[in-house]
Amino acid sequence: MPNWNEVLKEINDGFGTNPLDSTRRKYLKELYKKTGRNTIGYYSAFIERPSVEGLEINDSDINAFMAVIHGMDRSKGLDLILHTPGGSITATESLVTYLHKLFKGDIRAIIPQIAMSAGTMIACSCKSIMMGKQSSIGPIDPQLKGIPAQGIIEEFERAITEVKKDPSTTEIWRTVVAKYPPTFIGECSNAIRLSETLVKTWLLNNMFRSDHKCEKTVEEIVKFLSDHTVSMTHSRHIDAVEAKKIGLIIEEMEKDNILQDKILTVHHAFIHTLGAAKIKKIVENHEGVALVQHSA
Repeated sequence: MPNWNEVLKEINDGFGTNPLDSTRRKYLKELYKKTGRNTIGYYSAFIERPSVEGLEINDSDINAFMAVIHGMDRSKGLDLILHTPGGSITATESLVTYLHKLFKGDIRAIIPQIAMSAGTMIACSCKSIMMGKQSSIGPIDPQLKGIPAQGIIEEFERAITEVKKDPSTTEIWRTVVAKYPPTFIGECSNAIRLSETLVKTWLLNNMFRSDHKCEKTVEEIVKFLSDHTVSMTHSRHIDAVEAKKIGLIIEEMEKDNILQDKILTVHHAFIHTLGAAKIKKIVENHEGVALVQHSA
């Protein structure tokens, strides 16, 4: 299958009436023929256009999935190719619930490069996650206003401890905590609890559904992915080796060279599209049905 440069050459040579679309759809179809499973690519231009609004997982995404799933033979299951920085926890919950109702849990996540935060949560809801040596998932600790929720709680707890120990620090800490609204700590706690509860439930109900002794494994996975003190930074990249080590069911892309080539060719085609056109998000299936969101 074509590599990055060969895909670019094919696009530049003008394959089809719209080279970007026709090349991408050609290789999505090739991947479908290899697996026999419904295939959907969910791609965000968060690397190419990080400052654009709407790159994250949000409630508008379910409309795109409704469009591309319509008419599918759902008995064939779903391979969901993820390339996303993450996004809204509640939008993610809604999307996962919708997909599971339609495909009855027969969903495999494929991560050619990066699926962070809520993207990792979606992957954890699947029966398995396919990753290559270049693939990464990330921590699921929620971010509120771009700040780690767990870090905010830790800051408040530190303030309380230090003020009790030395009341003269009260004014210093008052300035620090005054930047947060009165109910913000409660929101942080709820976001953390929701994220952990969802991932734990999804792991138990799907990835580890047939393993009745998996409770400890699931707890360890959730702790590793959600504990800010373990990950240290929300942008930490967790590779396939580490993901497998913490207990996730990881399929190694390299074990099937033909499948690996087809996945990476599809990935290259999507990334070339995001780089060449003013597009911020694409949701597309193997039949060429797509919903494309353009950036300004």
